[in-house]
Amino acid sequence: MLNAVGLKGRLLLSLLCGWLLGIGLILGLETWLGQGWHWVGLGVGMLLSLWFSALLISPLGDALKAMELGLLNLIDNDFSVSLPVGRGGELGRLSALFNQASAALRRERQHIYQRELLLDKVIQNSPNLMLLLDGSGHIIYANDAARHQFNQGKPLNGMLFQELLQQQRDDIRAMLQSPTDGLFSLGEAGSDAETWHLSRGQFNLNGEQHQLLLLKQMTRELSRQEVAVWKKVIRVISHELNNSLAPISSMVNSGRMLAGQLAEPRLNIIFDTIDKRTRHLSEFIEGYARFARLPRPIKAQVDLAQLCRELRLQCQFNIEGELPDLPLWADEVQLEQVLLNLLKNATESGSDPEHIAIHARRARLGGQGMADEVGLEIEVLDRGPGMSPEVLSQALLPFYSTKQQGTGLGLALCREIIEAHDGRISLQNREGGGLSVRLFLPSAGA
Repeated sequence: MLNAVGLKGRLLLSLLCGWLLGIGLILGLETWLGQGWHWVGLGVGMLLSLWFSALLISPLGDALKAMELGLLNLIDNDFSVSLPVGRGGELGRLSALFNQASAALRRERQHIYQRELLLDKVIQNSPNLMLLLDGSGHIIYANDAARHQFNQGKPLNGMLFQELLQQQRDDIRAMLQSPTDGLFSLGEAGSDAETWHLSRGQFNLNGEQHQLLLLKQMTRELSRQEVAVWKKVIRVISHELNNSLAPISSMVNSGRMLAGQLAEPRLNIIFDTIDKRTRHLSEFIEGYARFARLPRPIKAQVDLAQLCRELRLQCQFNIEGELPDLPLWADEVQLEQVLLNLLKNATESGSDPEHIAIHARRARLGGQGMADEVGLEIEVLDRGPGMSPEVLSQALLPFYSTKQQGTGLGLALCREIIEAHDGRISLQNREGGGLSVRLFLPSAGA
């Protein structure tokens, strides 16, 4: 009953009880001992009133003490505390509100913690490189890709940015020191050159100026866009040329019939020449059209040893070392087309057939914070004249060819197929002469 009474009610009740007891004692003492004892009754009543007040208000002190401890826990970011809500009245409602606030803060902190975990997971697994610098030039955050790219996977937190710059190559150092955003080409000119985009951001954090560096590897993205543009051009040109070649072929057949009636042999020679060149142009266009509509690979497990045996029926080459037993998932028809193109190029380079070889091994794809991507590297080797730096830088582009009758689609088609398999292709000259074409294909378990 008393727990349901509010603070003001308890005070009034204690005073009322003391007043009633005092009156009762005064009346009793005057009746029994005479009129002079009423002051004693009044004093005893006041003492009883104070005793009743302390008895009724003591739960308030306990509640306030519990509230104080609870608030101290909230200040210390401990939201697990809760107060008993057994009592009613103002204290009960106050305890219930405290528990609701503590539960809301606990849920909010858990929600923020989960979002921070998700954000950290996304940042750590991003292929983009991220560095966060404080006002003194120290690195206070670096994701996994940045650690692998700049410090061989070792932590960067706490390191001075200038110290990190001193450990990098000249081209990387120049890129990181650039005060403006933009695209940067790293590495030597050739198929191994990489294009990066650097963006910088300035912001205040806890009253201190911070700088965020974000680097995105653009080589593959630019290659995709470049190939997409070439494909669109090829489709437009093929469409227009086919629209013109079809009526030309029809008119040639009609012209032959008329030439037969005129008995003029020179006209047949003219129409035969037109027909031959038309068919040649159609076949030429069809080769480009196949590149433009290359289907997505249908991957299945490929037996590399069996594939090499089938390739040896079509061209001569050696196998260096043992073929690895790493599972290879690829479109076998497309992969065979790539290797045939490369072996054909090696043969046409003038290399001795005995020096044309395929070498396969397990490998890891690194260089962009992806050092843990395991796969298979297939290398096609020859001992021809190799390529000049200018040719290496353009060899994988569509339409580029150093051959007099070349279409410039062989290596471009190889790159398109390999990148459709999420792989990489690179070309480089060999020591002692010759060319090495490396294909990296992720394994099934990568």
